[in-house]
Parts: sequence; structure tokens; C-alpha cells
Amino acid sequence: MEEKKLLELKPQGLYCPQADVFIDPWKPVDKAVITHAHSDHFRWGMKHYLAHHHSENVMKLRLGQDISLQTIGYGESLEINGVKLSFHPAGHIPGSAQIRLEYKGKVAVVSGDYKLEDDGLSVPFEPVRCHEFISECTFGLPVYKWEAQDEVFGKINKWWKNNAENNRNSVIFAYSLGKAQRVLNHLDASIGEVFVHGSVWNTNQALIANQVKVLDAPKVTAEMPKSKFKGAIIIAPPSAIGSSWMKKFAPYRTAVCSGWMSVRGTRRRRAVDSGFVLSDHADWEGLISAIKGTGAEKVFLTHGSTAVFGRYLEEVEKIHAVELKTLFQGESSSLDED
Repeated sequence: MEEKKLLELKPQGLYCPQADVFIDPWKPVDKAVITHAHSDHFRWGMKHYLAHHHSENVMKLRLGQDISLQTIGYGESLEINGVKLSFHPAGHIPGSAQIRLEYKGKVAVVSGDYKLEDDGLSVPFEPVRCHEFISECTFGLPVYKWEAQDEVFGKINKWWKNNAENNRNSVIFAYSLGKAQRVLNHLDASIGEVFVHGSVWNTNQALIANQVKVLDAPKVTAEMPKSKFKGAIIIAPPSAIGSSWMKKFAPYRTAVCSGWMSVRGTRRRRAVDSGFVLSDHADWEGLISAIKGTGAEKVFLTHGSTAVFGRYLEEVEKIHAVELKTLFQGESSSLDED
């Protein structure tokens, strides 16, 4: 009798047949294990969810308080029909996890999305030794090489200060889950007041309730006079670009935080004044380092430059790489909301 695979791809998503669970499924299933709460990995319609503690209130905010949700901490494990399942830090956003599955001596890890740099917000990435590793490669080209975040935030604070000194308000666009909180935690509050869009504020409250350390900045309300925002910086999701909501901040300058800001012309296409290269995904070197750190004999690559990156792993690193067709998107080049 042929032994079951530890992981296989089904129409609903990645599936562990021995444990009868799906990891980040994109169609309704009975049991879903969630790597993190971005919308391409966490979807409506599952009967039961398993996720990290820090994702609990964000998931309920997004899908409703009545979802059937069990949470677990990093390093804790469950045994399901002989499969040992555990969560390990991915460093992507608060609550993001790599899912380790072990059965009869074989180990597979589904990494979800990840980055190696400690952002001061998420629990930092930890390599997990395994035989098979499922990895994103959103930025899997050599051209993608991130600056240290201290340098990026130095540029953001300098931009804000310059705007304030020239009687302009600053509006910076970042995903409401993960990127917005990362930016908030690194702003120089001595420059001026900090405000957030309602969707960012709601997300902040959910994270704070789960003991994630986030700057609790006030949200913009309709009652606030324009004078309140003089010299301030406002954090908003990309969906607010060009919306009528922006009118009360005039005169203002705008900027986007994204890994795609390293691609020439992206800022112009998004009709913003400035762009800062800041990603919650690993760059080219980070991907290689993470994969080598697992010791995996086989790597499955999802969303991004899978063909180019896979060829590099095969020819240079001598690691067997396979493209895996999923519905995960990574950091969308359109900069749509997560």
C-alpha cells in the first residue's frame, strides 16, 4: 500500500492527508491551519480555523466574532492522527507562522510569507530544519535587495520633517495589517502628531488586545478640524489613494511603502509623490539564506519569480526546486489592500 504524502495540492489548497487539514486553503474546508491573517492566506468559509494567538482578534475583526477559531503559541504542538503539527515564527507580520508537519520521521514546513530582518514588531523569523520546504518567492530576483530598515525609516522621518517645515501634511500609504504598524512603531514622534485611517486603527486595536506592541495613534474622524493635522503624518491603506477622504489633509504630500517601490515607474503609476522601499517579504538574499537554513532536500516555490528562482536553486545551490501553482499573491504589485 502506497504511503500517503505529507503534503499534496488539492483544488481547495495545500493538504495534509494524514492529519486531514489544509494550510491556508482558498476554498471552504472543514479544518484550516492559517499561517497569517492577510486575505490571500486567510479566507472566509472554513468550519474551523487554527492560527497563532496574535492573529486571533484580527481574524475575528475581518470575518466575525462567531468563527470557530483555536489559537496556539510558537513552539507549541498538536498531534493529529499521528502528525505532529507546530507553529514557528515567520517574521512577516504579527502572528505570522511557519507550519511544521512531522510524520514517521519526515518533516515538511509551510512557511507562508516571511522576512528575515527583525522589524521590531513581529516575532523574528526562525529557520526550521525539514526535508521539504514550501517557500514564497515574491521578490525572487537578484535585483531585489533591501536596505536596512533603520535607513528606510530615517528617510521616512526626514521626508515627514521636510514636509512639516514647508507647511505640508504627510500621508503615507501602507497595508493596514503589518506594514502600517511597522511604520507607526518607527516614526519620530518629536516631528509632529500621528494619525491613522479607521481601518488601520481597527487593526491596531485588535493587535493591542492580543498583546502586540503597537503605537496606539488616534484615528481620523469627520469631526476633526483641518487645523488638527498641521505638520502631522497620517497612515492610511493604499485603497485611500485618490479618495475624497484625503481632502481634509490639504496641503499634503503622499508616499507609499512597498517593496515594489524599487521598480522604476511604480510610484508614478500610483500617482504619489514619494516611494519608500519597505517590504515584509524576504529579498533575493533573504530567500536563499532562509532556504539554506532549513537544510531541505526539496523546495516548493509559490507566487513570484518561481521559474527564475527555482532555476537558481537547482543550478547553483543544487537544491531540488518545484514550482507550486497556488492562489497566494504575496505583496501585490498593484499595491491593493491586503
